[in-house]
Amino acid sequence: MEILQPPGWPRPKGYSNGIAASGRQVFVSGMIGWDAEGRFQTDDFVGQARQALANIVAVLREAGAGPEHIVRMTWYVLDRREYLEAGAALGAAYRDVIGRHYPTMSAVQVAGLMEERARVEIEVTAVVPD
Repeated sequence: MEILQPPGWPRPKGYSNGIAASGRQVFVSGMIGWDAEGRFQTDDFVGQARQALANIVAVLREAGAGPEHIVRMTWYVLDRREYLEAGAALGAAYRDVIGRHYPTMSAVQVAGLMEERARVEIEVTAVVPD
C-alpha cells in the first residue's frame, strides 16, 4: 500500500489524500451502530460510530483482512454539526477500533438513514495484498 501525498500539499489530519494498492479487494457495505443481534445499545453518535467500526472489523476478519487493509472509508452522517463536535471523542473511538491507519475518507451529511435510530453509517473498501 502506498500513501499518495502530492509535494507541497499540507498533510491531511485523520485521512489520506490517496492510496495505491494491489491485491484482493474486500467491500464492506454500510455498517451502522447496532450490535450482532441488530440492537442499538446507544443513541449516542460516538457510541454508534464505535460500534459501526467494530462491525466493519468483524466483516473484514471474515475475509482474512484487518483495519490496516482499509483503503477507502465513507461516512454518512445525519448531522454535520454532531459529527464535527464529536471530533476528539470520535478520534479516540476510531483509534481504539481501527488504530492509527488513516485511509482515504469522505464524510457526507444525509437526510436520513434506513434504520431510524442510526446516527451514522460507514462503508469501506479494503485491499489485502496477494
